[in-house]
Amino acid sequence: MAENLTSELRATALVYGFTACAITHPGAIPQAPERLGAFVKAGYHGQMGWMAERMGWRGNPAALWPEARSIIMLAEAYTPDHNPLDLLDLRESAVISAYAQGRDYHDVVKKRLKRLGRWLIDRAGGEIKVFVDTAPVMEKPLAQAAGLGWQGKHTNLLSRELGNWFFLGAIFTTHALTPDAPAVGHCGSCRACLDICPTNAFPAPYQLDARRCISYLTIEHHGPVPEEFRANMGNRIYGCDDCLAVCPWNKFAAEAREAKYAARDGMIAPDLGELAQLDDAAFRARFSGSPIKRIGRGRFVRNVLYAIGNSGSARLRAVAQGLCDDADPVVADAARWAVARLA
Repeated sequence: MAENLTSELRATALVYGFTACAITHPGAIPQAPERLGAFVKAGYHGQMGWMAERMGWRGNPAALWPEARSIIMLAEAYTPDHNPLDLLDLRESAVISAYAQGRDYHDVVKKRLKRLGRWLIDRAGGEIKVFVDTAPVMEKPLAQAAGLGWQGKHTNLLSRELGNWFFLGAIFTTHALTPDAPAVGHCGSCRACLDICPTNAFPAPYQLDARRCISYLTIEHHGPVPEEFRANMGNRIYGCDDCLAVCPWNKFAAEAREAKYAARDGMIAPDLGELAQLDDAAFRARFSGSPIKRIGRGRFVRNVLYAIGNSGSARLRAVAQGLCDDADPVVADAARWAVARLA
């Protein structure tokens, strides 16, 4: 019964639009609490206090939902149709991480997870819970335990079949499904992702200090970004794809099947001057349905002004000058830094 149900589940997941499906169980990541504890103890989580507050649940899936007997891990490709590294030379334009150029993946993946979960309940009963990056679930270790791929030296999940451009989702279920064998690493001696990092955010292979990571600094970090990182942020205003884009395994990257992940108009290399002048209403309207909306206008324009400061553009200096007295003190600080740098 379990093997038949598991086989049907895998086939149905692909029909419903997922790129890959694999199974593990709640006790499959016994090393997670120790590794998470070391990460937090070192302070690598920065301002993400929720990681420390929920370590008990995050490190032990069984604690999150004791009734769960299996965890279904799903991958969904969002592979961009351009090389994000090519945009870094367009200094008067903004670079937005590929995952954020389309619709918010949280909404898209969760709907698909719920649909697959309903199929499972209709087919065999039981109970489910679905998670997409918003609950204390360690998706990447669980995905490796399920065999979807391995956590590379950049700490992201990658696969010989999928590359590393894919989202993860999880369905916890009361069914005892047939588990898959865990994945093993295939990074070898490659250091491409470590060497390309603009801010040296990797203290060692397989370790990330989020406090130095441009994705963290542009999305999670509140307040002014430390000046030591601002110049190296370049024109990246939301996230950073460098370590993902340089990975050699992307020669096998799966093609994105979901049209909602395609870049919306104005999301690939938009003009920095235009973005800097968005007020709160215009910001909300422009990024409706996008994960960018959640950081708010202040943090977004802060990032844009750092990029303007790195642009070398006299035209953009005037834009920054106009924001030196912005009502948001963090925006005003970033504007003054940009003006001084361009002077």
